[in-house]
Amino acid sequence: MAQHPDDEQLRQLHDRIAAAKSAASPPSKAHQEEHYSKANIGWRMVTELVAGLGIGFGIGYGLDVLLGTIPIFLVIFTLLGFAAGVKTMMRTAKEVQTTGRAHAPDTDDEAP
Repeated sequence: MAQHPDDEQLRQLHDRIAAAKSAASPPSKAHQEEHYSKANIGWRMVTELVAGLGIGFGIGYGLDVLLGTIPIFLVIFTLLGFAAGVKTMMRTAKEVQTTGRAHAPDTDDEAP
């Protein structure tokens, strides 16, 4: 089989396109290396708390309807959902604090 003269040009074009794509694409960061604003972190914490409350409320309400009881499960699971949401918020705050210390410049805590 004879090669067409266009095959060599296509190969060169493909090589140039690949080189341009690799030069133009920014280096990818890991998810934890991204920096978030304080508002994003605040909304994340609020969402975690509301999700915990909502899931607890839903489970409690569902059990009360299913079992035909007074809203005792609703109260219990709403409180458990609140506790889970607070625990998740605290874990997020600790994560933000440790990553903040890692990115902060070295300074002395003592006043001059």
